[in-house]
Amino acid sequence: MQIAVIGMNQDTAPIHVRNRVAYVESEKIELTTQLLDAGINELVILATCGRNEIYICDYKAGMDNQASIVIDKLSRFFDFPDLESYLYYKKGDEAIRHLYSVTSGLDSIVLGEDQILGQVKEAHHLAMELGASRKILNQLFREAITTSKRIKTELRISEHPMSISYIGVKFLLNKMETFNDKNILIIGTGKMGRLALQYVMENNPGKVYMTNRNHEKVVDLRDRYPDIETVNYNDKHDLLSHVDAVITATASPHHVIRKEDIPEQHRALYILDLAMPQDVDENVVEMKNVVLYNVDSLNKISVENERKRKELSIKANTYIDEKLNVFNTWMVSTKVDPTIKSLNMLRVQVENDTLEYLHRKIELDNKQKKLVDKMVASSLKRMIRNPIMKLKEIDDEEKMHHYLDVLNDLFNLEGE
Repeated sequence: MQIAVIGMNQDTAPIHVRNRVAYVESEKIELTTQLLDAGINELVILATCGRNEIYICDYKAGMDNQASIVIDKLSRFFDFPDLESYLYYKKGDEAIRHLYSVTSGLDSIVLGEDQILGQVKEAHHLAMELGASRKILNQLFREAITTSKRIKTELRISEHPMSISYIGVKFLLNKMETFNDKNILIIGTGKMGRLALQYVMENNPGKVYMTNRNHEKVVDLRDRYPDIETVNYNDKHDLLSHVDAVITATASPHHVIRKEDIPEQHRALYILDLAMPQDVDENVVEMKNVVLYNVDSLNKISVENERKRKELSIKANTYIDEKLNVFNTWMVSTKVDPTIKSLNMLRVQVENDTLEYLHRKIELDNKQKKLVDKMVASSLKRMIRNPIMKLKEIDDEEKMHHYLDVLNDLFNLEGE
């Protein structure tokens, strides 16, 4: 068995490429189904504003072939023949270590980003619902989440707000110099939109307008932020002549602001697009007084992040190495499961045959039958208990395979 990841992130693909392979929920489900039908044993799709990754598990030691299937399916699914040139492919320990780093926020644009842990959990949950993540990836993702929590707690890398929304609002504030007396429109009430609203409100803005396709979600925010003004989603473009900045973070598969939606601007209009795929048509930059920033713009402030990343990664890698060894030991132990299962099936078959013969040949009352059943079952379980325990304790993979071959051959088992 082997683990691998095929994907792209902000380091390997520019935002216009990542836009082309950004998923909506229905596409994740459709692609997962296609990959399972194509013979991928287990998989989890992780798609965020900065990355698009597919984690897979191969049971038959043919990982390179499985990875080729994934790349081919991805290219066809998004009608993107050159997609492979933007992808990375990691397998074995490198793939496992990568997931641990991603989940811990060590591989994010924003070091220690809080949102990524929730996104990993959601990706894994969807894969489990679809039957795509089973024994191996379930264990891997549980270990990654546990490792992330330990790293965040002990290294305190998320002690301060470090979400994309926080960095984006801070970035925008630096560009605008102040939010005082500035009118700001926020589009989207998902987690990123709500966080953006929180950080904007902490910086004493002028008027803040909030809109969302589902208007009830905007109204609900009034309980916490009574000073915001709610706007019907269809009226959002009418405000573009009256606001100084727009922050947008929806899950829309299409642009929510196009060039033709923006009237002529007589003062600067700053737009911060935190969505993936992008909410804003990039052609708006051709307009006078319109300034557009997106997720990739935040890379320009990552120098300090990179210094901190190197310092914390040294410490975090100690934890990751420890958990990596734990997971690898567990995964090796799963190789004995088919043989143990076959051995137990043989035991049950012998038990049933023996009891059937005894009950046919000897007249026993119900109490005596139960006693005989219990004794036979207990004796047969005791006979195979030690071999099973020994198998589970072996940490030498070569020795383990030797024992498995001997057992399978001697007892004519069907274990691998």
